[in-house]
Parts: sequence; structure tokens; C-alpha cells
Amino acid sequence: MTPAPESALAAHLHGIVGALRPELVAIRRDLHAHPELARTEKRTTRVVADRLAAAGLRPRLLPGAGLLCDLGPTGPNVRRVALRADIDALPVVDRCELPWTSTVRNVAHACGHDVHTTAVLGAGLALAQLDATGDLRTAVRLVFQPAEEVQPGGSIDVMNAGGLDGVAQIFAVHCDPKLDVGLVGTRIGPITSASDEVYVTLTGPGGHTSRPHLTADVVFALAQVITQVPAVLGRRLDPRSGVNLTWGAVRAGAAPNAIPPTGSLSGTLRCLDVRAWEHASEVFESAVREVVRPYGVELEVRHERGVPPVENDERSTAVLEAAARDVLGPDAVTLTEQSLGGEDFAWYLTKVPGALARLGTRTPGGHTYDIHQGDLRVDERAIEAGALLLARTATLGGRHEPVETVR
Repeated sequence: MTPAPESALAAHLHGIVGALRPELVAIRRDLHAHPELARTEKRTTRVVADRLAAAGLRPRLLPGAGLLCDLGPTGPNVRRVALRADIDALPVVDRCELPWTSTVRNVAHACGHDVHTTAVLGAGLALAQLDATGDLRTAVRLVFQPAEEVQPGGSIDVMNAGGLDGVAQIFAVHCDPKLDVGLVGTRIGPITSASDEVYVTLTGPGGHTSRPHLTADVVFALAQVITQVPAVLGRRLDPRSGVNLTWGAVRAGAAPNAIPPTGSLSGTLRCLDVRAWEHASEVFESAVREVVRPYGVELEVRHERGVPPVENDERSTAVLEAAARDVLGPDAVTLTEQSLGGEDFAWYLTKVPGALARLGTRTPGGHTYDIHQGDLRVDERAIEAGALLLARTATLGGRHEPVETVR
């Protein structure tokens, strides 16, 4: 999968992670078979904590679920680098049809968090071996974070518990089933989108469909909100900000000849630009009110802030790229597009610099899957690639001198 490493440390890491590979694959399969939803990840936390403790480390459990684990040197001149994994699963039926398919009804690791967890665990175990021989000069914090799949995300819980205290830089990977295994997608600046949830509820006197003029027709008004509000946002916010309003649920009525007294909409509002995101709530609510004004309905609007865009720091991105080339080969790095997906890793980057990379999980020449789908399959060589990438990133991130970005 990977060419010969380019540095002695990279070669050493290859040897360590290669020896761990069978165990890491087994752990990933175990996690995949026993997925847990946001803020219920107690078994996952225990599996990771037990393995770290067996390596002589001292994991610190977070309230509810998740954990932190520090390793490496300490002292006033030592930089601490964090490696983050999200550990929760999705309310999705697992259709991967493999021996390690989910044993939990309607819950599946359909976003690759089992791979993220195992990659950070593998990186931590490899770095612990470097530390034991005096070869680790970077202080490292492993962050196994719950509740990424809910908004505003478990990263806020981690920060509230002191997860970023003393951290100078933070890194993460996210599975990308459109990239071949062994490749790493990077991007300076925004790599994901802001993602919020929006809710609209309309009420009014219902009535017979033969007399709509005597009612406040919430169904018709909802239809106007569905079609007109996205267009208003496109004219009130900078089109370069990539604003996208998509409705996911519409509820109103049960009979074809009765106008119901209430109806509701819910959807997601996404922005590629953080500045547009900061103004989107005000513009959205104003647009809904203006659109429904002629129809005499009562209105309730709720805009729940989710996550800002993940904005990759230039220097941190350079560290990831240098690490990828060192352990995965000179052609391992590819420029990735900005996604409209949300990722709560963004909250960490509002406090400290860092970067997120796309980790290839597609078997070369194989089928291209999609995340958040029950049939997702990953090439398990991505676990080794992710562990190598993150371990080498941590050692490079500990340097004070800049790392050159090659484009």
C-alpha cells in the first residue's frame, strides 16, 4: 500500500504500527459490531481505555463518555499536540453484510468513526512505544470524543472538561470513501461547511378545503416557505458563501379535504463561509416572516446553531502533508474539495490552530461508497495509514520551526 518511508523515524513507526495492525483491525471490527449513539458510548470508551491502560498509559475518563490520555515529555518548553477521534455511531441500519456487521438494531458506524477511533488508538500506542525508548520529544494528548453526530457536538463537552488545556495544536482525520486507501486529502482554509438545523411551525384556524378563504391555510403557506426562502437567502447573503437551505421533513394534515390547523418544516442551513454563517440566522428568520405574512398564519421559527466550518490552519496543514509524504509516500497528498458536510472538530479550531485531513478508504479500482449509508465498506488498510499519518503528524507538530507547504 505504501512506498518506503523517507525518514528513519517514519521507518520506525512503520515497524511499530505494522506489528499492531492485526490487533487494530480486530478492535475496529469489534467497535463496528457494537456501535453506540451519541453520549452513550460507554462500551467504546471502555475498550479504548483498557487498551491504553494495558500499554502503561493513564487515560482520564470524561463525564458520560469519551476520554483523554496524555503521553510524552512534560516541561515548560514542550509543545503539546492533540489527536482527536470521534467515537459515536449513527441511527442507521447496517447493510455492510460482513461478519462484523452491527449487532445493535438500527445503529451503525456508517461514517467511519470506528476507523477514526482505531487510527488514533494505533497512533497513541505507537507514540507510547517511542516514548518508552526516549524517542518522543512531543507531548501528545489523545482525545476520544463522544457525540460528533449531534449538534452542536461533543467537542464542546470536551473543551468544557479541559480537553484543550495546554494544547498548542490539534489534528484529526475523516474517512473519505471517494479517495483510494493510502491517499490523504488536504486543504488550507475551510474544508467543511457550517451546518445548522432550522425549524418552522405554522398555526391557524383550519377548515374545509372548499372554503380556503375562511382559513389560514398553513399547507399553502408552508409550500411558499419551502420554495421561496432558499431563493431569498440566495439574494440576501453573498452567493460566494455557498449558502444552502435544504428541507428534510414536512408535516401537515391527514385528509385530502381538510386544511389542518398546524404544520411544520425542518431542515438544514449550511454555509461555506463563517462570516455568512454569523448573519444567516437573522436573514433566515426575517425571510420566513416576510414570506408567510400574507397568509394570516401564526409563526414560530427556531434556528439551532450547529457547527462553524472547519478552517484548516496553513501551518498545521503543512504538518499533515509533510507527515503523509514521509510515511505514505511522496504522492500520498491530494487537494480535496470543500464539503457541505458539518464537522464539530471546527469548535476546537476556534480555540487552537489545527487541521483535519481526508483519509482514503476506497480499495483502488473498487466500489465507491458514501458515508452515512448503511452499506459503507472501508478498506481496512486505512487503519494502518491513519495511525501512521497521525503518529508522524504528532512528532512533526511538536516542532517549533515551520514546515514547508508543497503545492
